[in-house]
Amino acid sequence: MTEPINYTIYKDNEEHTIIITPVNQNIAGGDVYITGVFRLTEGEVGMGDIVFDDNMKQWEYTGMGDLTHKDAAEIAEFIQVKNASLANNGKTA
Repeated sequence: MTEPINYTIYKDNEEHTIIITPVNQNIAGGDVYITGVFRLTEGEVGMGDIVFDDNMKQWEYTGMGDLTHKDAAEIAEFIQVKNASLANNGKTA
């Protein structure tokens, strides 16, 4: 993923829209380096980052606050599926 994407999570019977923003770096020649870091926000509130290893298999949630480990796992799985889907189609989002 190279563009932000919205993800809806349900906590305490309420819908929360989390914006997942990939943290990428521009490198020489105009290419984009995908870092594996995804910043999470709800509105203007930062909720931390999900950081993946080079293979997008293992991840760590660096945030504190409203998201539980289970919530972060759900979002991490969404990111993995989205990236795998895009890779299989030869695209980036």
